[in-house]
Amino acid sequence: MATQMFEGRGHAAVYQKYRFAPGKELQQTILSYLQEKKAIPAELAVDVGCGSGQGTHFLGEHFKKVVGTDISEAQIQEAKDTPCMPNISYLVCPAEELPFQDGSVDVLTSFTAAHWFHVEKFMREAERVVRPGGCVAISTYTVDMSLRYGDCSEKLTKIFRECWDEILKYSHDRLKYVLDNYKEIFEALPFPDKKRVTDIYDPIPMTVEGVVGYMESASPYQTFKKNDPKAATSLLQETEKRMLETMGVSSRETPVEFWVRHVCVLGCK
Repeated sequence: MATQMFEGRGHAAVYQKYRFAPGKELQQTILSYLQEKKAIPAELAVDVGCGSGQGTHFLGEHFKKVVGTDISEAQIQEAKDTPCMPNISYLVCPAEELPFQDGSVDVLTSFTAAHWFHVEKFMREAERVVRPGGCVAISTYTVDMSLRYGDCSEKLTKIFRECWDEILKYSHDRLKYVLDNYKEIFEALPFPDKKRVTDIYDPIPMTVEGVVGYMESASPYQTFKKNDPKAATSLLQETEKRMLETMGVSSRETPVEFWVRHVCVLGCK
């Protein structure tokens, strides 16, 4: 069974507001692979563990029909409440029990979600639903993140990472899949033709508020907040204050570049 960490409506709303879509480099890595394997154009793409739909929207631009699936009703409701292309639909189901016929899916994706799945069962489902010649793209961003703003990028990144390190103390043990750059997930993929790309860097346009909101949306922060709401809230408030002081600005709407590193497992059946 998948590990369920994003169930509440409050968490889902924060997730929808602050989580970002796949960056351009990650998009290009996936699209180039699918073109190379002649997996596009394609009829049906399924985005598993879609959350509030950030990755699903990207797929909608490239496939005739896209279905986003997630085990969380609250996340799917957020996805449905967000405007999207008419070829995108959503449904609630576990990653390990996909309601698609054998060999009916052209491309199966998962963005920053597969480490929450029961990996062996999910891989069996991928093997079952993906058609011969179809592809999978399973990616995550890692904990390697940095901030860039004028000449204080180094100081800003230090402040962010100090906060992030505090939050990561409350990580679920499934973060191990992310920390090993999805190596175990790569090895579990039962497709003969596969590769793992570990150094995809993307600058994500954000604001100071967005960076703090991203940290709030992280599952370890939500665990921290349940354990000690006052300390958790205080940590984010203090971090935001320090960031603004370092940048010499007063508005939390001030833009920054949020650099993330992605890992992507690609496979063709």
